[in-house]
Amino acid sequence: MSLFTYKAIDPAGKSSMGQLEALNLIDLEMRLKRMGLDLVSGGPTRRGGSLMRKGAIKREDLINFCFHLENLLKAGVPLVESLTDLRDSSENPRFREVISGVVESIQGGSALSVALADYPDIFSPVFAALIRAGESTGRMPAVLLSLTDTLKWEDELASQTKKIIMYPAFVGSTVLLVTFFLMIYLVPQMVGFIKSMGQQLPLQTIVLIAVSRFFVEYWWAMIALPVALFFGVRFAAANNPILRYQIDRAKLNVPLVGNILRKIILSRFASTFALMYAAGITILDAMHNSEEIAGNLVIQEGLRMAGQEIAEGKSVTTSFQNVGLFPPLVIRMIRVGETTGALDNALLNVSYFYNREVRESIGKVQTMIEPMMTVILGAILGWVMLSVLGPIYDMMTKIKI
Repeated sequence: MSLFTYKAIDPAGKSSMGQLEALNLIDLEMRLKRMGLDLVSGGPTRRGGSLMRKGAIKREDLINFCFHLENLLKAGVPLVESLTDLRDSSENPRFREVISGVVESIQGGSALSVALADYPDIFSPVFAALIRAGESTGRMPAVLLSLTDTLKWEDELASQTKKIIMYPAFVGSTVLLVTFFLMIYLVPQMVGFIKSMGQQLPLQTIVLIAVSRFFVEYWWAMIALPVALFFGVRFAAANNPILRYQIDRAKLNVPLVGNILRKIILSRFASTFALMYAAGITILDAMHNSEEIAGNLVIQEGLRMAGQEIAEGKSVTTSFQNVGLFPPLVIRMIRVGETTGALDNALLNVSYFYNREVRESIGKVQTMIEPMMTVILGAILGWVMLSVLGPIYDMMTKIKI
């Protein structure tokens, strides 16, 4: 099927534009009619960045999708009717188009998991694998309920991750703006007066004047260089796996933040692995799918090595212990779960353990960052004041009354 861009009107005469997959224009018109729209104009478009242009699909949309589909299926509503109701009630135009494509695929004979897998940018391979497990075991409502809880947990985890990034970024930006103001505006105002005193300047004042002159002459480079460096490293990492691996390793070794990032990744892995295992997916398939959500090549390599050891016949506990991903306390929790046959519950406990650790660690980092930034800003202001007021004080002490 191809992607078509269309303009259509509803029964009330309100026009709307969007994109929808169809075989041809006739198929497009029929699909729009099922959505209660009349085609005005349309044509094929290229797949690419414009696909998500009209209405990005957020995690909240997926949470509502799983929650409502679980309740409708539990109430005995047929799958196609449930999806149609979800399509009609969705406020996101792009998501309505996606659900329409899923309905069309199911009506054409595809399973729900296969239809969802056609949209990997929206429904991840793990998502589709869990739906497939729910179809094969007849536990679709239970799987959808678990997916709802997991997506809510991921949303909370993403919020915690933003906290640890946004707060230091805000405070650091404030310090940088104050520094730029001092060096580009305030210090140059004082330089002429200081030099007019006609006395020898102390070393800290000479350094301050040199730094201020550098800021005034090369402010554009100081702004452009970090931006260029960021995008340059990002481009190089995307095309060089070795460099990306080293960057991912460096992320995990950043003081304070690196340990929190490791806990967030392992918490996400443990939660997803437990969800897939509880849904009936084999351990090896669950390990393989969990590798893709790591988002860090170092952790991903460790999970791959653990999966290989499991495939060779070693226990889950021994495999995780050998790769050194988890601390001894977590390994013991996994060993107990594996011994008692409740590995999914043990992994959920691991996820809870890490989630609590992440919350506490983020709170500690935020508590440490605020006084740290205050000290840095105070040091800069103290240096500027000492360098400016020092010569003035020296001159005043030489004045004879």
